[in-house]
Amino acid sequence: MLYPLLRPILFRLARDPEAIHERALALLAALGAAPPLLALLRLACGFRHPSLRRELWGLPFANPIGLAAGFDKNAAALPAWGALGFGFVEVGTVTRLAQPGNERPRVFRLPADRALVNRLGFNNHGAQAVAARLARYGQRTYPLGISLGKSKLAPLEQAAEDYCASLQALYRHGDYFAINVSSPNTPGLRALQGRAELDALLAALQRQNAALAAHSPPRPLLVKVAPDLSDDALYELIGVCASRGVAGLIATNTTTARPSLRVATREAGGLSGAPLRPRALEVVRFIARQTGGSMPIVGVGGIFSADDARRMLDAGASLLQAYTGFVYAGPGFAKGVCRGLVR
Repeated sequence: MLYPLLRPILFRLARDPEAIHERALALLAALGAAPPLLALLRLACGFRHPSLRRELWGLPFANPIGLAAGFDKNAAALPAWGALGFGFVEVGTVTRLAQPGNERPRVFRLPADRALVNRLGFNNHGAQAVAARLARYGQRTYPLGISLGKSKLAPLEQAAEDYCASLQALYRHGDYFAINVSSPNTPGLRALQGRAELDALLAALQRQNAALAAHSPPRPLLVKVAPDLSDDALYELIGVCASRGVAGLIATNTTTARPSLRVATREAGGLSGAPLRPRALEVVRFIARQTGGSMPIVGVGGIFSADDARRMLDAGASLLQAYTGFVYAGPGFAKGVCRGLVR
């Protein structure tokens, strides 16, 4: 693929990473609307092998490599992701209320560290608008997850009501739902990882989940955790999730720490990419050890290659997600990782 050669030029031409992200997403959305071009994209970037198949929560995954939440917040380019070789996709994070997020600039590249810092702040069109867009798509070829977050204007004491409203609006469109209580960019959000707060939130969501299910099984609810939790806090969180019937954990979100950076940065926000990998692996191992493998883990953080993916799977992850690795590797990312795993 030419992307690794073109990336330095693209990074210099588009100094605002969010601007190039928006252009790339618009291009992928256009490709998704043109079946012949989509077929060419699938031919160039798709890869299938029987050894890559997985089944979790009754859902078939052609491969374990998923696109993490945050890249396609408003479900703008769904047809393209399958053609790019991803085994599943998570859109969002979506909030009940539409919101612009934090002021720009709010995304920063750290090329020497193969990392990003973002403080986007759950910018999205809102649950009703995203639901309307999802309703216009035809049948998908992969499982779709929807990440739910708290609206910035909703006080913490109304968090459960806020999340439940989003779940109701989006329910029939998602194959699973990720409860994002770990983004560092919404004030107070991480407090929802505390035992009492998380228990109340999950109790409300599971009640809503059961009520909405009607004549079908409730949707799998997953919880996305922060890498910055202590072992004690993570142990408590696992216990709450187990008691409330959570289907799995996504480990991890971005970090507020700045571990081993070659180039120091003062930009606030969540750090993702290669520097997050060691801690993400630690958290996945901790969860797998504490649960004895009984709770599926989606491993995310610093996956750039098949070797990174294999380490995460060996640590106890059942599925994987990537964002920053895709940004740096380009369209051939999923195919490269899948081919490497098969080897």
